[in-house]
Amino acid sequence: MAHASPYTAMDFYDVDALLTEEDRIVRDTVRSFVDAEILPDIRRHFRDGTFPLDLIPRFGEMGLLGSQLEGYGCAGMSYTAYGVICREMERGDSGARSFCSVQSSLVMYPIHRYGSEEQKRKWLPEMAAGRKIGCFGLTEPDFGSNPGGMATTAKTVKGGFVLNGNKYWITNASIADLSLVWARLDGGTIRGFLVEKGTKGCTPEEIRGKYSLRASDTSGIVLEDCFVPSDAILPEGVGLKAPLSCLDSARYGIAWGAVGAAQACFDEALRYAKTRIQFDRPIASFQLVQNKFAEMLTWITSAQLQAWRLGRLWDEGTHEPAHTSLAKRHNVEMALKVGRTCRDILGASGITEEYAALRHVLNLESVITYEGTHDIHGLILGERITGIPAFKG
Repeated sequence: MAHASPYTAMDFYDVDALLTEEDRIVRDTVRSFVDAEILPDIRRHFRDGTFPLDLIPRFGEMGLLGSQLEGYGCAGMSYTAYGVICREMERGDSGARSFCSVQSSLVMYPIHRYGSEEQKRKWLPEMAAGRKIGCFGLTEPDFGSNPGGMATTAKTVKGGFVLNGNKYWITNASIADLSLVWARLDGGTIRGFLVEKGTKGCTPEEIRGKYSLRASDTSGIVLEDCFVPSDAILPEGVGLKAPLSCLDSARYGIAWGAVGAAQACFDEALRYAKTRIQFDRPIASFQLVQNKFAEMLTWITSAQLQAWRLGRLWDEGTHEPAHTSLAKRHNVEMALKVGRTCRDILGASGITEEYAALRHVLNLESVITYEGTHDIHGLILGERITGIPAFKG
């Protein structure tokens, strides 16, 4: 007999039966945590534009930070388990998943893969425990989809390097203890530099007025003659391929996370439709509403299968970046369609903070843009299909 998911309506093909027992334990643990500690207060944080900092040590205690990494205090889980974590966290809010994604895939992963032994020992155990927070400084005001055009510079000087430039749209920047800044070294190759909090010439600038990802810290980083010592450079992270590999890992988590956002919206709208009475009947009894649920169930099921298969490819070591692009692109677009459809089912109530659908939609408007826009991933797939790059000069 197939394993019965706690969310049967949202797991129509019982895709979670394909998970290992360990993966299902992770799912149940994180799902309970989200229900108990994220959902009760996330509306207030979204309204106030604040991140629930008190949860960070709990993330560490549960092994959610750098969960896919081996050693140095990391949990050493499978990539599929990491995906499940992202799915359940984004069921709460994209801001919670974004924090874990940045910490795990964009800071801990490059230190683990490209860092020196000293850098690994200094930072990874502290970050895995949630005692230190990291951010990833790649995007610039004029270079988002084209990171190869990077204008931030690093100049070799006696005893280290001097960094100058600006980074923008950086999650966790104003709360980070460590900024991983990518810069063009001596006018040539792109390299990664570990810049500790309080370093003179490195100043975070919070981005205000966001409609999206309000329960997430988003800032810029200004670098003005910022000196870092010679041991701050990632010794193995050479060229643009290094930060792009980090983005590939982050996109993987997004592909799973989007499924969680869609499931949250679906579950909420289904409960509402069964109890909302119009014309002496619950609106769930009307053909138009039932057809919307049928469409959404189809979209979600397709995305679940893509996320699961992608997880297996990562665990087997046979994935390629285009695989991740396909799932990130499809699943976020799917989640946006589900969220908007659910908002429609909720009617006027759907624009209030009492319901989560519009909050998820607003968040997903950022998610469909960051870590590669929807169109850029289309071009990545186009090149993979045809062998012809359409987005390079």
